[in-house]
Amino acid sequence: MSWLGKMIGGTIGLALGGPLGAVAGAAFGHAFVDRREDEYLRSIPGGKGQVLSSNEEAQLVFFTAAFSMLAKISKADGRINEEEIKVVEKFMINDLQLDQASRETAQNIFRNAVTSSQTFEDFARQFYSVFKYQANIIELMMDVLFRVSSADGNISDAEEQMILSATRIFNFSQSEFNRLKSRYVKKSDPYYAVLKCDENASNEEIKKQYRTLVQEYHPDKIQAKGLPEEFVKFATDKFTEIQDAYEHIRKIRGF
Repeated sequence: MSWLGKMIGGTIGLALGGPLGAVAGAAFGHAFVDRREDEYLRSIPGGKGQVLSSNEEAQLVFFTAAFSMLAKISKADGRINEEEIKVVEKFMINDLQLDQASRETAQNIFRNAVTSSQTFEDFARQFYSVFKYQANIIELMMDVLFRVSSADGNISDAEEQMILSATRIFNFSQSEFNRLKSRYVKKSDPYYAVLKCDENASNEEIKKQYRTLVQEYHPDKIQAKGLPEEFVKFATDKFTEIQDAYEHIRKIRGF
């Protein structure tokens, strides 16, 4: 995430605005508090006055919204437990592939969001305003919310209510919510949930859904849209997961 190096404190708040801008401005200001501004700006290509590209702004929204929403849902049941922290850290390293400096910034965002007066829904609305036409990014955000909320083996009522509020804000269908939830709380074959199919779906329905998802998440198609590299990584992982699920179901059913 080299784009993080373009920003400092209040600059980020101005770039984003709204509840995410408030959290990000505080977090990035803290992240760079130990560096002199002149030294920092000299290290940036183009120096002062550099403007974010649309892709960089989208990355910043995703980055800030993800860790702000994860902070709120982690605290939903009154405390943040060790299992939740481990899942958030795994998300930083495995999914986003953040370097140490970026992980520290993500942790600052998380900490600021926990105590922020802004709500989970405030963050979700601003996130959706940028990604409303990117269904795969919406699903990935929903997925990580489920990952963290189920980290301790159970999704509390408060956590589920937050995820349901995201479902409404994101216009995420109830059927997709149920299928995604089944991957984390239902002890049954999760491969149908990956393909967004019911276990009683016909072979032809499964094949059709597989073709649809492969086309949607194919890395070449994602790259052609000009999405940031972190999103391409998400899509590549999802593409592999879809292929693995389809092969599993195909072998079991014998088609």
